[in-house]
Amino acid sequence: MKLYTIEEINSFLNGELIGSTTHKICGPEQLQKATINHIGFIGNKKFLNLWQDSKACAAVVNADLVLEPGQNRALIKVKNADLAMAKLLEVFAPNAPQFDVDIHPTAVIHVSVKIGSGCKIGANCYVGKDVILGNEVILYPNVCIFDESKIGNNTIIWSGTVIRERSEIGSHCIFHSNVSIGADGFGYRPSEEGKGLVKIPHIGNVVIGNYVEIGANTTVDRAKFSSTIIGDGCKIDNLVQIAHNCILGRSCIMAGQSGLAGSVTLGDGVMIGGGSSIKDHLTLHSGAVVGGGSGVMNDVAAGKTVVGYPATDSREMFKQWVALRKLGRS
Repeated sequence: MKLYTIEEINSFLNGELIGSTTHKICGPEQLQKATINHIGFIGNKKFLNLWQDSKACAAVVNADLVLEPGQNRALIKVKNADLAMAKLLEVFAPNAPQFDVDIHPTAVIHVSVKIGSGCKIGANCYVGKDVILGNEVILYPNVCIFDESKIGNNTIIWSGTVIRERSEIGSHCIFHSNVSIGADGFGYRPSEEGKGLVKIPHIGNVVIGNYVEIGANTTVDRAKFSSTIIGDGCKIDNLVQIAHNCILGRSCIMAGQSGLAGSVTLGDGVMIGGGSSIKDHLTLHSGAVVGGGSGVMNDVAAGKTVVGYPATDSREMFKQWVALRKLGRS
């Protein structure tokens, strides 16, 4: 167990230490559940009243909040408690699963594969023909990397993930369990005689930038032709669908159970709330925000926030909701 003094904790955060505590800190915890060896976080004034009844010996607090530490308790004031929490979570993070050997004997690796230095490949992995693994790549057990795919340096791929042929993955990416990269896109047309459906082949690939994180059970389909592209720094939640020929700019965020139909383009910094769906061939320009559960049927201008089903400007939609509420009371 990792234990730190409050002074050591503050050295990680470079905050303003107010008060003191003799208790060693074993980790962060919610204020309501904390014991005397825990540190909590207060980033909003609505949580200030929790401090008095909490057993936590310390808390990280936004600098603009007024709070007294109390006896044998301490506060660390920082500019942003949420970002400070991220730093501390890294400090207290448990070690990742260990490999007894760098390449497990049950892994199936084609003779043409190029493996960079420091790679680790777990049990029952499959690495196909002409795959290139950069340095320090980690494949946890039961990962499949198909032919001619490229994986950049320091990328981590968790169990159950499948990366189909010709995919290109950048450096410092994290793919959680059961991600699917590069499967066929969903494309069918009625047959000429009208008695069935004709499958549209998808012969393109998926290109994913650097520092991309993709959550469990998310799918990114390969392009009909050319590439489905995920830009640098994008963060994709669990259970997200990204269809063929979509293009995501830098640092986009998609929350769980959201989805893009085919050929959607996102600019830089687009944020899509959970459960939202985006119609095919639309463009959401840089900085656009889609509220959770929305259905986007038209392009969204840069910096604009849309909500509802069908999605419209958030201010206009809020006015409609207020009017409907008043109508129901009349």
